[in-house]
Amino acid sequence: MAEHRQLQRAALLDAARALLTEGGMEALTFPALASRTGLARSSVYEYFRSRAAVVEALCEVDFPLWAAEIEAGMASCDTAAERIEAYVRGQLALAADPRHRAVVAISALELDEAARERIRAAHGRLVGPVVQALEELGHEQPRLAAALLQGIVEAAVRRAEQPAGGDRPGCPTEATATETSRAIADAAVALALHGLSRT
Repeated sequence: MAEHRQLQRAALLDAARALLTEGGMEALTFPALASRTGLARSSVYEYFRSRAAVVEALCEVDFPLWAAEIEAGMASCDTAAERIEAYVRGQLALAADPRHRAVVAISALELDEAARERIRAAHGRLVGPVVQALEELGHEQPRLAAALLQGIVEAAVRRAEQPAGGDRPGCPTEATATETSRAIADAAVALALHGLSRT
């Protein structure tokens, strides 16, 4: 019985991932979960009391995996600068994932502060490798620098979510989403490693 419940819960989470990927936060509903898994809608409530509970369960499972992917990318690099670049690019790639965007949006709107704190703690596991890389680069206050680096990443994410071109002079109006994302990532890496200096 317990194994059956675990399998059903895993199936519901898989269905939630698919719905978030396909349609964003609006697509994650209990009727849609029931339809995807073949369960009655009332049965879904036996596993999760609310949509927020589904998202919290996804965060508990997926955020450590996402963090591990970024850590692995950093660990494969030879130099501290390359590790910082891998960190920035890894976070931006993750932020571009529609499922991740939807989970973050629902988390901000529907999860309580205790749940959001658990998510922040899972994300915080990346701070150690970043601080170490910044120490190797000679930063006198690596933890402060790590916080500022995260600010660069978050600003880049917000910029990537804006419509491509047309809203600012000099922006290419025909840039593809991929080209725009690459340009933003390149700019974020350059800012992180070299500041505003062109030298």
